[in-house]
Amino acid sequence: MRITLLVMLLFCGVAHAADLREVVMDKEDGVYLLRSTVWFDVGQESLFAVFLDYDLAEDYSSFVSESRNLEPGDDGLRRYYIRNEGCVWFFCRSFERVGVVEHEPFQKIIATADATQSDFASSVETWTLKQEGEGTLVVYTFEFEPKFWIPPLIGPYVLQSKLERDSLYALERIEAIAREQT
Repeated sequence: MRITLLVMLLFCGVAHAADLREVVMDKEDGVYLLRSTVWFDVGQESLFAVFLDYDLAEDYSSFVSESRNLEPGDDGLRRYYIRNEGCVWFFCRSFERVGVVEHEPFQKIIATADATQSDFASSVETWTLKQEGEGTLVVYTFEFEPKFWIPPLIGPYVLQSKLERDSLYALERIEAIAREQT
């Protein structure tokens, strides 16, 4: 009886885990575009709070080595700092972004890096959140032009493969943090 109950509880936990539906990485004229679609078994408001809070990014992403919310700028907009570290085969790099965050409550977040304070000539991240069934569908796009070198022929393919492999942990952590905030 106890084993059956344990198996049922484990099955229920797996059935409601975040579902990575798509990861696509393209490159055109030096600009990379990452697009992912994920369904989370939590509400929009909780996920929105997690994605908007850069102090939490280190808690769920293995690519983020340092992140934090910054004081709002003179224009009153939210600001952020994030430092990522990663390796694509033998090529390892640390890179930083500092920028502003705009949002439509519970529906969309747009983070734009300031090229003068970042390792990117351009960088725009967008999270679009929509209710789907009992959970939330999140479409994430990251369009960026790095100021640093990425291996040209294999870069997009290797980045996409690495993101697909490493994202499961991040998605589970995002969902868990969002549940804790409910």
